[in-house]
Amino acid sequence: MAAQEDEARVDYSTARLSQRYRFNDSNMDLFFLGALGWGPAGGLSAGEAYYVASQIEDGNPKSWADAFERQGRVLAVQADTWLERGSRRAAGEARLKGFACYRSAWQFVPPGERFASLFRTSQKLFDQAMKELRLRATSFTVPYKGGALAGHFYQAADPSAPTVMVIGGADTCHEDRFLSQGRYYLERGYSVALVDLPGQGLTMEDGLHWEPEIERPLGAVIDELVVRFNVKTEKLAMLGMSLGGYFACRAAAEEPRLGAVIATPALPRPHDLFAAAAKASEDAGASTSEVERRNMQVLLWKAGVDDLASLSQKWAGVSADPSKVHVPFLSVLGGQEGEVWKKATTEWHQAIPSELKRFVTFDAPTGADAHCQGSNPLILAQEVDTWLRHVL
Repeated sequence: MAAQEDEARVDYSTARLSQRYRFNDSNMDLFFLGALGWGPAGGLSAGEAYYVASQIEDGNPKSWADAFERQGRVLAVQADTWLERGSRRAAGEARLKGFACYRSAWQFVPPGERFASLFRTSQKLFDQAMKELRLRATSFTVPYKGGALAGHFYQAADPSAPTVMVIGGADTCHEDRFLSQGRYYLERGYSVALVDLPGQGLTMEDGLHWEPEIERPLGAVIDELVVRFNVKTEKLAMLGMSLGGYFACRAAAEEPRLGAVIATPALPRPHDLFAAAAKASEDAGASTSEVERRNMQVLLWKAGVDDLASLSQKWAGVSADPSKVHVPFLSVLGGQEGEVWKKATTEWHQAIPSELKRFVTFDAPTGADAHCQGSNPLILAQEVDTWLRHVL
C-alpha cells in the first residue's frame, strides 16, 4: 500500500514531495519534514520530533494534533521550570520549541474553536520566547480593509543593514517563518520583517483572504516598515515561499519599492496550481485522505471559497507580468517539486528582463530538494545571503 501511495504522489503535478520520509500520508510527511527542518533555528530536535511522530497514527489528523499539543505542553512546563531556576535562556529555548509544537498541532485542524485555541497558544509562546531569548523583536499590526496584518520586526545591530521581509504561503503563519528563514538572516546581520498578508495567520477572522492584487496589502506593510522602523526600500528584499512565490512575482512586477526579490518557487499564475489541484482532487474522489480533507478545509477558508472549483474560477486570469520585472530576482526550485511548480519557475526566470537575475535548483545531494527547501532551510538562507550581498 505504501509503495502505491508513494507512486501516486509522484504523478501529481502539484506534488511538493516525491519521496517518503516518515509517514505514508503525503501531507503528514511534508509537514513532519518541515518540523524537522525548523530544528536548527530553535524548533524541535530530531529526537523530539521523532518521539512526537511515534505517538501519531499515520493518516489520523486528530492523533497528529493531540501528539504535538501534548509535547507543546511538556515544553511549556519545562520552560517555566527553568525560568523559576533563573535560567532565562533555557526557558526561552524550550518555549520556542513549545511554539513549534503548537504551530504544527493546528496544521490539520479544521477552522473553529480548537484551531483558534491552538493558534493563539502558539502566538503566546512565541512572544514569550522572543523576550526570554532577548531577541530584538517588535510586534506590529498594519490596518487593512477593516482588519489587521500582524507581524514582527527584528532590528539589526547595524541600523544601515538591509532588511529581509519573509512572506509565507498557503500553510504558514509569519511566526513560523522565523524558524524557517528569519532567524538565519538576523544572525547574518540583516534586519528581518515577518508579516501575515490576507489569508495568512488569523486574518481570516477579519474577513481577509488571499488577494490577487497582493501589492495592495504589501504596499501597506511597506508603508509601516518605512514609517515605523525607518526601513530603506532600496535595501529591502522580499522572500516569498510557496504561494508566497506568487506574491513575490506580483510584487516584483507591481511594487517599485523593493531592492531585490526571491521566490521559492516562482508562481506567476496561481490558477495553474489551483486548477491542477482541483483536477487531482476530482480524480481521487472518495480516496482522498482525511488528513488532506482537513488541510483543504483550512486552505479554502484562507482563500475565502467553498471548494477547489470555486478557487480555480476565482483566480482564473490572475497573473504577474514578467515583462515588468527589472528588480534583481532570484528564482529557486527544489528538485522534488511537481511539474506545475517546475514549469512556472523555469518560464518565469526565462521571461523576466531583469539584468540581475539568477536561477538556483537544489537537487537531492543538497538535502534541500523538498518544497521550499523545507528539508534544509539553512542552505536557502545561505544562497539568498550570498546573492543579496552581490545585488544590494
